[in-house]
Amino acid sequence: MSNTETARSLSSDLAKALPYLRRHARALTGNQAAGDDFAMDALQMVRDDKAAVMTASSIKVGLFRMFFVAWQCGDHGATSTDDGGLAGQAQTYLRELTPHSRQALLLHAIEEFSLRQIAEIMDKPVVEIEKLISFARQEMKDAVKGRIMVIEDEAMIAMDLEDIVSAMGHTVVGAAATRDQAVVMAEREKPDLILSDIQLADGSSGIDAVNDIMQAAADTPVIFITAFPERLLTGDRQEPAFVITKPYSQEQVQSAVSQAMFFRSSSAISV
Repeated sequence: MSNTETARSLSSDLAKALPYLRRHARALTGNQAAGDDFAMDALQMVRDDKAAVMTASSIKVGLFRMFFVAWQCGDHGATSTDDGGLAGQAQTYLRELTPHSRQALLLHAIEEFSLRQIAEIMDKPVVEIEKLISFARQEMKDAVKGRIMVIEDEAMIAMDLEDIVSAMGHTVVGAAATRDQAVVMAEREKPDLILSDIQLADGSSGIDAVNDIMQAAADTPVIFITAFPERLLTGDRQEPAFVITKPYSQEQVQSAVSQAMFFRSSSAISV
């Protein structure tokens, strides 16, 4: 392969991996702009040292490895200043948790990297990665409990999501199958968190439903569940901080819910 072809291949692979890196960055910071800043720092590091990425087990792993280095070197105290005091306090609390535990859990549960790949990304032994994930689960398990609403038109999926979050100790306030039902339910129940599909039963959009709800409750976190997460992670508009790819796993839902509720509630900060 020529140098030009190699460069094009690298660029193509990076483009495919970037939406998922941006998702990971936002899950860590709780903020789109701050997460994107760290992602761009990682891309700059790739430009400066392409060999480090190309010699990784995959381009995606190499890109996330660069992000991890950027994250270690970054000023986390500044990541949430534009989100107000609550998010800034949350970041202060996060720094008191076991170092890198949340990142290891998110890499495993949300981004679906193997333990070996996470070890490569974080430059740690696999056994240490296992411990970090275990620590993160324990630290976040009982951090926050809240009222959760589901927007999902498939009854079996809605019930499954309800079972998962109920087992975590949360209260499910209801499940809506259409945009109109979701707006009415959110106004009535005022949930702390929303789990939403994209395409709903009557052809309406979960995104539109959430946008309507946000007009009255802009601070309510939303976890979108979709088979095409890259469509939500374009960088062209305000994006959700939490996106789960279908088919999802129980651990993905649990991790995303814990993370979203952590940023949502001041009770988690005063622990």
